[in-house]
Amino acid sequence: MKIDGQPYRSIWLHPEDERCVRIIDQRLLPHQLQIEDLRSVAAAARAIREMHVRGAPLIGATAAYGMYFACLEGQDLDQAAEQLRATRPTAVDLAWAVERQLRILRPLTTSTERSARALAEAQLICQESIDYCAAIGRHGLPLIEALHQRKAGETVHVLTHCNAGWLACVDHGTATAPLYAAHDAGIPIHVWVDETRPRNQGARLTAWELLQHGVPHTIIADNVGGHLMQHGQVDLVIVGSDRTTRTGDVANKIGTYLKALAAYDNGVPFYVALPSSSIDWKIRDGLADIPIEQRGAEEVKYLQGLDGERLTKVLLTPEASPAANYGFDVTPSRLVTGLITERGFCAAAEEALLSLFPEHR
Repeated sequence: MKIDGQPYRSIWLHPEDERCVRIIDQRLLPHQLQIEDLRSVAAAARAIREMHVRGAPLIGATAAYGMYFACLEGQDLDQAAEQLRATRPTAVDLAWAVERQLRILRPLTTSTERSARALAEAQLICQESIDYCAAIGRHGLPLIEALHQRKAGETVHVLTHCNAGWLACVDHGTATAPLYAAHDAGIPIHVWVDETRPRNQGARLTAWELLQHGVPHTIIADNVGGHLMQHGQVDLVIVGSDRTTRTGDVANKIGTYLKALAAYDNGVPFYVALPSSSIDWKIRDGLADIPIEQRGAEEVKYLQGLDGERLTKVLLTPEASPAANYGFDVTPSRLVTGLITERGFCAAAEEALLSLFPEHR
């Protein structure tokens, strides 16, 4: 994707220093574009934990590079893996990427071999993410095309939640990939962008992405979505996923479940776009088995914004009031119209998923 016309990925190897990986510090967007250099396992872990990077596929890519740093530093691989896995518990791409690196690196005996192989694998994971997201865009495009035809050429109105765009992946995005594909194909679309409290990834990141790409959009408060659906102003909902069970339950940013309920009640199609790296094939019951991250109360109590030319935080709540901060919720498969993956579209059901991914039977 592009920023002010210049192509970017969300993570990339420094072109002049193979011991350095570059990221966009997403905490500062949309007001400041700051490139951050990562050079150690500790730096990669901190970037994931403190949300310099976020979004399941990008977390996985960053963790893969973290294992590369472990090889460069001569660290114990299992200790480095545990350090990275402990940063955020819900997004399954994190553990998936770390385990993938461990399987490849454990048989190797020299630090030179391990470093070279870890770098190659991290780069492969990034390229796969790009390819998978592009494929999600291709498979999701017909859903939007069909609505466009049904509406006799009128604008298709899409609601999305949180940021499942290229900033959450490496390029293209998951939920946004079909939107970009439709926009680029000349289909008139308009995106309702949930602000996504408490970190406002929709208002800050998704809106910024869409603005950069020229996609018409409107930012709304989180609780507006149901009202819009009741009044026929939403044609479909597309969200991403941090972890999807083999039976089609979906863990995503907190508030997704409420959007799914509203969509179900109003007959609005509710789609989840995800790469296979976000599927946890070991879990069947999302409500019982998916760990839900709880983050610090300060994210709920404080808001960050631009004061003139200075980024600042302001206290929103009574200072002494406690706050709970659940990062994700689980949407049961019965509320999901379908899943859009790199291998195609399917129902949110075990047999449907296995028809696309038979190697997991």
